[in-house]
Amino acid sequence: MSTATTTSHDTGQTSSRRTTTQPTNNPTTQLERNAAQRLRTTMAAVKLAFTWLGVRKTLAPEQRTTAARAFHADRELLTASKLILDTKNPAYRAVAAVRSEASGYWRTVTLPFPEAGIRLLPQALLGTFASTMQTYRERLQEAARELSSQYDTIKSEAQRRLGTLFNASDYPSTLDGLFDLEVSYPTIEPPAYLVSLHPDVYQQEQARVRERFESAVELAEQAFATELQRLTAHLAERLTGLHDGQPKVFRDSAVENLREFFERFRRLNIRSSPELDALVEQAQQTINGVEPQTLRDSNRLRQMVARDFEQIQASVGEMLVDRPRRNILRRGGVGGAV
Repeated sequence: MSTATTTSHDTGQTSSRRTTTQPTNNPTTQLERNAAQRLRTTMAAVKLAFTWLGVRKTLAPEQRTTAARAFHADRELLTASKLILDTKNPAYRAVAAVRSEASGYWRTVTLPFPEAGIRLLPQALLGTFASTMQTYRERLQEAARELSSQYDTIKSEAQRRLGTLFNASDYPSTLDGLFDLEVSYPTIEPPAYLVSLHPDVYQQEQARVRERFESAVELAEQAFATELQRLTAHLAERLTGLHDGQPKVFRDSAVENLREFFERFRRLNIRSSPELDALVEQAQQTINGVEPQTLRDSNRLRQMVARDFEQIQASVGEMLVDRPRRNILRRGGVGGAV
């Protein structure tokens, strides 16, 4: 099992200029506390886990010895593995694509939380989320059935390609139940029975959960700020860079990804950082009403947008550097960036 973030430009002769908001060095503690409480009362913890057949196997000791001998190497210093299934096989790729889509959706509609594999989902989205994940599960199972129908052929091809490294015992007799996903909603609040049985322990647990949600606020800020910096830097570079003396080509997705970010920020914004809110608003106003083709056609517009994005990118970088960070404890990792 593996477990499975006001200036409107046009092509006219006039434009509005503004001063990019500069970050402050002092965290707004009360804002963070308020945001943490909002998270605690409006979010649900959600965990996504996959059952997945491992496709890599470590070479047997005697096989490692043979490999080491070919390189005149010490077997104990050599690690080697083999692919038992062709991951480029269309049937396998279809299964893996569903897993990637489901994981991406989970991360897109949730915020990070400092517990391994857990993210925070707005309670208002629980119904939609559960329905969507059920659809992904059905798609995954359907793709797994198609993979199963080709399993014997895939094994025969693996035997041909692996040669003496092929080992029939590496392969389960059937793929039934070996590709699946499970969604769970773990409880992260202290159990109510502690109130009467161990009041002191209950208070300690309350403090621990409060700290977790305060850390979640910080993780969300970091994730949103980092993504804003990455997206604005990428588009600015594509707008100003040259390739063989000509302006670089950029895809429509460079603009669409920014707009998707703005929508996600609006939907998941926890309103803990006025500085970040202002920078996102500035970025949104910069690109508001601007179509990708218009940017390609107007060198002046490209320069204006790129200049604004470079300023925003620099301000986000200063905010990330200057803002004090608490020591966020993670047990085996975190539920990922936004």
